[in-house]
Amino acid sequence: MSGLRILLLAALAAGCAPAPLQERDLLAQRIAAPHRTPANVARDRYRHPLEVLEFLGVSKDSVVVEILPGSSGYYMEILAPHLKEKGRYVAASRDASAAPRYLADHRKLLARLAAEPGLYGKVVVTQFNAGLHEVAPAGSADYVLTFRNLHNWVERNEIDGALSAFRRALKPGGILGIVDHRGRTDLPQAAQMKSGYLREDYVIALVEHAGFRLAGRSEDNANPKDSKDHPAGVWTLPPTLRLKDQDRARYLAIGESDRFTLKFVTR
Repeated sequence: MSGLRILLLAALAAGCAPAPLQERDLLAQRIAAPHRTPANVARDRYRHPLEVLEFLGVSKDSVVVEILPGSSGYYMEILAPHLKEKGRYVAASRDASAAPRYLADHRKLLARLAAEPGLYGKVVVTQFNAGLHEVAPAGSADYVLTFRNLHNWVERNEIDGALSAFRRALKPGGILGIVDHRGRTDLPQAAQMKSGYLREDYVIALVEHAGFRLAGRSEDNANPKDSKDHPAGVWTLPPTLRLKDQDRARYLAIGESDRFTLKFVTR
């Protein structure tokens, strides 16, 4: 029997109503819920979703826009059920101009939402493509969250448009949460762009220039084992393992990439 259930039964036996669950407990329940896919659960040891969401301050009544959650929906599995009663989860997904493989994944996402209405029936789907679309109505979001996407937008020179779209969607004082692969400080950003890594100081300057203020940094997703000099860049490491069986045990032992977790607030 779980510790949480024991506490609830003890409270009832004593003739008193159990105290309301705290936000951390509710999030922990979502993370431990049986609907989550085994592949996503396997990533928890590297991604620390409870600590990340607690650091960012997401609560059950928040309006949260996640950028490109994909059909795997790592954070969607947690956030959509958590927000469906009092908050809102918005999946900012691909538009019609996306490459065929991304459009296929977008259709897979829509099919998943339709197949599990008890979990995802209240999810709002919008379009994202740099600054071309409104990811949510202007000034409506408490949070815009992006996980391991920023390096793509920087490389494709789409970052200014993306940050502009995020800022428009956020309420005054809204939070932009960013997790991405942390680059080396002994190399300029240009020298490591193709490897998928981003210098943390480079990202902070970039986002602050777009009208945000750094409000916090977390080391929950740090990985000192990541040397950041892999032959196929960050994709050498799990979960991609681009080299397949070549040195597989070595890269599995390293784990997922070293990552920064940053919280910005709109100015």
